[in-house]
Amino acid sequence: MLSAPVLSESSWWYLSRASGFVSLTLFTATMVLGLLTAGRAASPRWPRFVVESLHRNLSLVAVSFVAVHVLTLLMDEFVDIAVLAVFVPFTSDYLPFWLGLGALAFDVLLALVITSLIRVRLSRRVWRTVHWLAYLGWPVALAHTVGIGTDRLWVVAVVALSLLAVLGAGAYRLAGWRRGAASRPVGSAL
Repeated sequence: MLSAPVLSESSWWYLSRASGFVSLTLFTATMVLGLLTAGRAASPRWPRFVVESLHRNLSLVAVSFVAVHVLTLLMDEFVDIAVLAVFVPFTSDYLPFWLGLGALAFDVLLALVITSLIRVRLSRRVWRTVHWLAYLGWPVALAHTVGIGTDRLWVVAVVALSLLAVLGAGAYRLAGWRRGAASRPVGSAL
């Protein structure tokens, strides 16, 4: 009896691409929730601890999908990407700039994961400073997506919706920050 392989050569490419888009979507949701949490968003139906927990759990799921994205990318034999290129930006022979942006976003993600795992051993200031890297990592990951994979209309739609969601949450965050700054007495510490 003949049987077809479960995964063909192109399956790795499809898995890598799909997990990359799922990662972008999850990180967009994480970024939006992070901005809303930082902006002190809450309601009776969505208390702040719910938003924070959802942010944390979505982050973990997103990291899992990034791991799948990277592993399937390395398993794909169509394009030979060295393990070093996953961690060291702009060292790949294949689309070095766009893949380098992905490596840079991955490095930011690793810094966030490591500092979150050892958060209890870090000062709040150090953890928060490193966590601000997320504001750099997300747009770099978005640029990586645009440069590597906007060959389909639905990809452009995912990128556009992601951008609009983060810009909307960012505007909400800035508006809340301004309201908070306006209500503080002059000369008070931030």
